[in-house]
Amino acid sequence: MSQTPQATGQPAGQDSNPDQDRELRDTLGTAIGTAQEHLLQNGGFLPFGITLSHDGELRIVLVTPNEPDENGELDAEQMLSDVQELLRQGRDGYRAVAIAYDVSLPDHGSDGITGAAEHRDGGVLAAIVPYTQTNDGFTFGAMEADSHEPTIWVD
Repeated sequence: MSQTPQATGQPAGQDSNPDQDRELRDTLGTAIGTAQEHLLQNGGFLPFGITLSHDGELRIVLVTPNEPDENGELDAEQMLSDVQELLRQGRDGYRAVAIAYDVSLPDHGSDGITGAAEHRDGGVLAAIVPYTQTNDGFTFGAMEADSHEPTIWVD
């Protein structure tokens, strides 16, 4: 059974806001689920964002990759930075956002999906889902809580 990460980033001395926690979980869950779907269907995924609008609609944010380098590799770090910049530019229209990107997990001996959600009111929720490629597709490990510093609602 996978562990549900707990929202962090609440101001000291305040109780957690149930609506904010739900919005963070929904946004993060959508990001991780979308990344898993892309892995299963396409064998990989590029960094992307998920937004939760004021009317409660979830939307995906994608960027076009730059040209591959001489080894045919895409600059995923630049793509992640571009996604974050788009989310910062549109943040007044969102209640919460999440980003998802692929990482190498040497301690697990595998790769992983990293997801991080931020709420406009200051909450943060992040998780990693390790995965391995098998002959039949992919096997996903248990979700693990992760740390994340806000990158969208910062000035």
